[in-house]
Amino acid sequence: MPNNRYAAPLLALIAPLLLYGGALVSQYGFGLHPCEMCYWQRWPHQVAMVLAALALLLRRSDAVMRALTLLSAVAIAVSGAIGVFHAGVEYGLWEGLTTCSTAATGPVSLDSILAAPITRCDVPQWTLFGVSLAGFNAIFSFAAAALVLTLLRRRPTSAA
Repeated sequence: MPNNRYAAPLLALIAPLLLYGGALVSQYGFGLHPCEMCYWQRWPHQVAMVLAALALLLRRSDAVMRALTLLSAVAIAVSGAIGVFHAGVEYGLWEGLTTCSTAATGPVSLDSILAAPITRCDVPQWTLFGVSLAGFNAIFSFAAAALVLTLLRRRPTSAA
């Protein structure tokens, strides 16, 4: 089977795109309001998508593509690490933030702040088999980062 030299940067683009997209669907499609740490988990995915897109755009230089893909994998893993921290807070394993976030949008007034739902970081809004969204982000992020790194370790085979 020929080795596709674009497999790692493509996965580094698609994985955070799906995870970030899932977060947006849960927020806007299902009304699950993110807390502060939920937003923290999104930032590395945004960085990873930009780095992976740059890796594909600059693919003429294999070294640049590989370096940007590596950085993208690191960003994906950082989101996973934040997810572990957030899940630990949700499961009561350690102390998290002492502030809560709101979903107040538009012109901010006292009424909009008071009417906005308060989202606590230590209470999961949704779980499946006891795993929260933060936990799933950690699992999928670490798996994606490991797979990107595995694909990145493979050298393209030269045509004989």
